[in-house]
Amino acid sequence: MALLPQEIIRRKRDGAELQAGEIAAFVAGIADGSLGDGQLAAFAMAAFLRGMTSAETVALTRAMTASGARLDWQGFDLVGPVLDKHSTGGVGDKVSLILAPLVAACGAHVPMISGRGLGHTGGTLDKLEAIPGYDATPDIPRFQQVVAEAGCAIIGQTAELAPADRRLYAVRDVTATVESVPLITASILSKKLAAGLDGLVMDVKVGNGAFAATPQMAEDLAESIVSVAEGAGLPTTALITDMDQPLGRSAGNALEVAECVDLLTGGTGDERFCEVTLALAVEMLLLGGLAANAEAARTKAQATLDSGHAAERFGAMVAALGGPADFLDRSAALLPRAPIRRPLQAKVAGVLSACDTRAVGLAVIELGGGRRRVEDRVDPAVGIDDILPLGTTVSKSDPIAVIHAADEASAEAAAVLLQKAFEIGQTDGTQLPVIRQRITAKDL
Repeated sequence: MALLPQEIIRRKRDGAELQAGEIAAFVAGIADGSLGDGQLAAFAMAAFLRGMTSAETVALTRAMTASGARLDWQGFDLVGPVLDKHSTGGVGDKVSLILAPLVAACGAHVPMISGRGLGHTGGTLDKLEAIPGYDATPDIPRFQQVVAEAGCAIIGQTAELAPADRRLYAVRDVTATVESVPLITASILSKKLAAGLDGLVMDVKVGNGAFAATPQMAEDLAESIVSVAEGAGLPTTALITDMDQPLGRSAGNALEVAECVDLLTGGTGDERFCEVTLALAVEMLLLGGLAANAEAARTKAQATLDSGHAAERFGAMVAALGGPADFLDRSAALLPRAPIRRPLQAKVAGVLSACDTRAVGLAVIELGGGRRRVEDRVDPAVGIDDILPLGTTVSKSDPIAVIHAADEASAEAAAVLLQKAFEIGQTDGTQLPVIRQRITAKDL
């Protein structure tokens, strides 16, 4: 007898542990379209409120992986390991744009399947689509060819890869069910297992701008991902990194691309942004056997970034996926610009001591740089840049950040949110290290 989806939802709503067959049947309905968005939303909320056991999470991950194709790299004569990194998302988290070409230039191949903005956080695909012509949804043969030739490609989920997750991901964004450890685990790993990886590094964000607001939730999520991935045969390391302030000096799609281009082409990058990027690169090189130890891996990654080889890989990826061949040289002219630029001025003198990072992300949404609903269009030009890091001393009326807006009304609305987001005190406040914790299978 066929399993009724409403009965599966009811059982999870009431706290029962679902069987693998029930989960597989529900996921099949997600993939073939026989289940409506209302049923997906109800299941997501039930899982969010009741939780899922490790066995349920493994079953959900496997079912979503099996809902589509799995990539096979054997016919491409790759000379290095196939590696990837995934972040749980944060405000100003543009690491992938540097990391993928950096690790590729170190000898790996990086097929990075990323997402769009979830909740108050920005999405890697939204950033890349600020580049004119960039195709974030190529077919699988083109995707694999770009990875083989350029060394990396950052794209979104295609219809072939984990299609069940693609639908569930979109529903979670608009139903307040993003912050579920089992759903996040299954969503991430279903895509990564489908990509045919040799190793994965997770960047689990923690803090007031992260989905994991507490250290315990971040640790639970990191351990869940490492455990489920290792059980599925995918070697995985997780770093827990700070999101108690935006990462880097910008938040907003074209502005974040510009920040990355600056770093790739020899500019000085934000200290925390660079540290997270290099730390993740080290872990990827170690998993791929491309460095003997952490010190050698960091030296190799830094030298590759400084030499411009990472920039070359980024430029090759952009051109291969439809962007301008001279993008790195002409990015300032090619990236869209918002017509309104307004400095956010400090109301008092003191030290930037705290930041409500979630509020910064919501300000970007208020400007039009994120989504309230799945179908919303994103304005790539708007956002916030020149964001001062915590610990900076400011005088009254000094700019804390610069707002880029499409009109005066949205600029004013964002300014109201941002004034409340930044706290100016007389001391630096408590600032934790940007790399909080490292978790491997040996730690579990």
